[in-house]
Amino acid sequence: MEYQRRTNSSDLITRAYLDSLLVEMRHLDAVIPSTELQLFGKTFATPVMTGALSHLNKSWPDGMTEWARGAAQAGAVAWSGMGPREELERMVDTGASVIKIIKTYADRESIYDKIRHAESCGALAVGLDIDHAFNRRLGYDEIDGMAMYPLSQAELTDMVRSTKLPFVIKGVLSRQDARKCVEAGVKGMVVSHHNGRLECAVPPLMILPEILEEAAGQAEVFVDCSLESGMDVFKALALGASAVSVGRPLLHRLKEKGAEGVKEEIERITADLRYSMAMTCSHDIRSIDRSVVRMGSFVW
Repeated sequence: MEYQRRTNSSDLITRAYLDSLLVEMRHLDAVIPSTELQLFGKTFATPVMTGALSHLNKSWPDGMTEWARGAAQAGAVAWSGMGPREELERMVDTGASVIKIIKTYADRESIYDKIRHAESCGALAVGLDIDHAFNRRLGYDEIDGMAMYPLSQAELTDMVRSTKLPFVIKGVLSRQDARKCVEAGVKGMVVSHHNGRLECAVPPLMILPEILEEAAGQAEVFVDCSLESGMDVFKALALGASAVSVGRPLLHRLKEKGAEGVKEEIERITADLRYSMAMTCSHDIRSIDRSVVRMGSFVW
């Protein structure tokens, strides 16, 4: 059973850009590669992380807990979006290292409360999804009865300083935002257009090199949107991403087999990544030579 890919313009452009990137083969001095990821003081088996999804109970009973359990069993980082406090606690209790992402609620105190809760229950990191402030009626968005409001750099700086956890921003797709995030003390950025929040958004891998220049080694840089295979992951890592988030393929397997399906899919993508690394003389994820990726014909 195939999962269905969306067909909005941003997804189509992103997929076309991914497919336009070509990869050299390099064989001399190759080894069996390591896919280990070092992140925020911990070691993981793979740079393939779950997407920051929410409300997965229709996919599997207590779906977010199963999401985290599958990640933990695969030695991967789990991301959490919206959800009640008890859900995050159950996710952490699976043994997963969870990054909690919060929306930019107009009620700023609710953000600080969620940051404190993430810290108290043992999350790996915490952060904000900054691209959900507006709706298409040119009003402020509302999710689950909670109004949204754009975040300022000054507010971000204060939120970063409010916690001991590494702070991550999701939805960075410009030099401008990347620079402001680094200045605010952010320790991680997810380069993402949130699967088409803006039509004709620049593909994350196209702008990734510019984001990395702004990060200048001061923040981890992650990528999501349309990543489906180990080769997709390899291209992102080769272009400088620290790790990637995968959503739809894992969601498809969650619906089939719960945590076991999530685990199997992460391991399948990681095995494909390891093969791609072996075939390009890449010894580990930090030593992939960026020159191994070449730009082909980009048409969408």
